[in-house]
Amino acid sequence: MINRKLKKIILDNLFKNKAIILFGPRQTGKTTLIQEVCKSTKKSMIWLDGDEPDIREQLSGATSTFLKSLIGQHKIVVIDEAQRIKNIGLTMKLITDKIPETQLIVSGSSAFGLANKINEPLTGRKFEYLLLPISFQEKRDDTSLLEEKRLLNHRLIYGYYPDVLNASGNRKEILKSLSDSYLYKDILTWENIKKPDKLERLVQLIAFQLGSQVSYNELSRSSGLDNETVERYIYLLEKAFIIFRLNSFSRNLRTELKKSKKIYFYDNGIRNAVINNFNAVEQRSDVGALWENFLISERIKYNNYNAVYANRFFWRTQAQQEIDYIEEREGQLFAYEFKWNTSKAGKKAISKTFTTAYPESKTEVITPLNFTNFVC
Repeated sequence: MINRKLKKIILDNLFKNKAIILFGPRQTGKTTLIQEVCKSTKKSMIWLDGDEPDIREQLSGATSTFLKSLIGQHKIVVIDEAQRIKNIGLTMKLITDKIPETQLIVSGSSAFGLANKINEPLTGRKFEYLLLPISFQEKRDDTSLLEEKRLLNHRLIYGYYPDVLNASGNRKEILKSLSDSYLYKDILTWENIKKPDKLERLVQLIAFQLGSQVSYNELSRSSGLDNETVERYIYLLEKAFIIFRLNSFSRNLRTELKKSKKIYFYDNGIRNAVINNFNAVEQRSDVGALWENFLISERIKYNNYNAVYANRFFWRTQAQQEIDYIEEREGQLFAYEFKWNTSKAGKKAISKTFTTAYPESKTEVITPLNFTNFVC
């Protein structure tokens, strides 16, 4: 059992008269984490599964009287797969307000399926947490820094989904199953998408452009979808925690690109499954993009679990000068350039145009030799 960083955070915030909301992609271990949290409290618990039809019916439009009867003397109420329950936000509000001695914990596999139903009813009454695939930091703590660094090439190809880490040899099959069905399930269910094959084609196109600027017009032409649908699908893929976008950073220079975007995957393994390429790092022409995706996704996990609040960007000019990743934290700019090939990681790796335009920024080149301080 790999200890998740969110476990302690959630335990520290129990019984403060606020609901605990746990979001995240499918198959990242939300149910297991909640079970571990509840076990640690040693308090009585009632588990309500939103996949069960009778549970959905009972919790849709339930009164406070019925909820008190259902919960009884239990101190913890867990509602799993809550996005499937109609009017779940109002039900959660009633439990939090009318049964304050009880701790409510709710899980949902996608933000758009659950958050839209809870934000207004639960304003000021909830703590929200995002559980992503296992992080480098969590796996390091589970084994050792040396062991995890030795597996770096493997992680660039297969990623960090729990089932993949626990697999004895069928990692490719697990990742293909995830990328072919599970990850799209919420989008297809909730958004009534008529052409799932074109959605999958769009994800493939994004995967092939990993680390590059994306053009919605180009994605539209190649996928057979109109621009508006492309933008909507990308938004939904973000809400399902499959991909995330970086916007371009621009403040001082007229030549800076102002409206460009890059798209990355939360997990390298899913990206490679989408394009059906599990070749070893030594055989890849896209290793630079894999390294970039790995570092940014791991950095997001680190910031998420360690309460590091930062705006995220990339930077590029019309003359093709660029910075791979920028964070803005408390008014300070931190610019990072990612180099897989350590022989190319000299001082010139950071654009002089950028450092001249932003002299107060802090810069660093991240390579396989020094990346651990960036992700843990």
